[in-house]
Amino acid sequence: MRRISKLTRVAVGVASLGLVATACGGTSSDSGDSDSSDRGVAIAYDVGGKGDQSFNDAAYAGLTKAKDEFGYKTADIEPTEGETDADKEQRLASLAKQGYNPVIGVGFAYGPAMKAVASKYPKTTFGIVDSVVEGKNVASLVFAEEQASYLAGVAAAKATKSDVVGFVGGVDIPLIHKFEAGYKQGVQDTKPGVQVLSQYLTQTAEEGGFSSPDKGKAAAEGQIEKKADVLYAAAGLSGQGVIEAAAKAKAWAIGVDSDQYKQAALAPYKNYILTSALKDVGGAVYALSKSVQDDKPLTGTQTFDLKVDGVGLSESNPEFAKVAGLKEAVDKAKQGIDDGSIKVKTE
Repeated sequence: MRRISKLTRVAVGVASLGLVATACGGTSSDSGDSDSSDRGVAIAYDVGGKGDQSFNDAAYAGLTKAKDEFGYKTADIEPTEGETDADKEQRLASLAKQGYNPVIGVGFAYGPAMKAVASKYPKTTFGIVDSVVEGKNVASLVFAEEQASYLAGVAAAKATKSDVVGFVGGVDIPLIHKFEAGYKQGVQDTKPGVQVLSQYLTQTAEEGGFSSPDKGKAAAEGQIEKKADVLYAAAGLSGQGVIEAAAKAKAWAIGVDSDQYKQAALAPYKNYILTSALKDVGGAVYALSKSVQDDKPLTGTQTFDLKVDGVGLSESNPEFAKVAGLKEAVDKAKQGIDDGSIKVKTE
């Protein structure tokens, strides 16, 4: 696995873009695998779809930036309830056949479909977020989520007064284990006596772990009853329920993927969103789009980590700077991760 090239450094900060633009659903071509200069970028959303104020919306921000900068035609396609790998395969194939390039599957669930489709459209560059798919024309866009989560753990340890903090994972899968592992390590390295309560909402995505705010809210309420006063959710749309419960209890919430303090839909709760563990999905989408525009399409595994600002921790809430020792501790942790003195666990 290799770290991202210098080209992708232009992606830094894309995830913080406004998410209010409307995508254009035009097509570049109606016939087969085309290398037409009239390129367009298409993204197929993960569970939860657009409007999650997190993972999918970050991808949409990258698409919007590419559209605005390159004059791209774009498409962004919602998932359907209970869909199969065959449904995903058909969706990706349809976008490639219409001439979109690149075609990006947002989320690991597109892995099997991407593997099946990419070889059939060799002139199209495909991208997949959060999974590694082998293919000459596939860019696997992966992130060091554990590093951002470590910083979130540092923040939680500094902010807690009860010495009990919570973690809510959307689905019990290895990807989300990375978030939990980094968070726990960050907490313990910063304040060893703090208890971390962990809960996963579902065993599979089909059960709604990434798309059910009510499940997130119930889990958060349970942790709050056990004295947790800082809650970190890696749960997509379900995380909105965690943030709502934290705000109601006047506890701290830590957002994920996007800077959730800035999201309009979460404005009623923003004062209780201490920080967010950032994952620049939008930057990855933009970087892949730019590489195609430049006729130097990225392929292989592209790793977005702390060193290239592919992950990080937001400081938008003014209260962040008011928590004693928080910024200093986070800055020290960043330096340790960068220089290798801190090795962050992934499980």
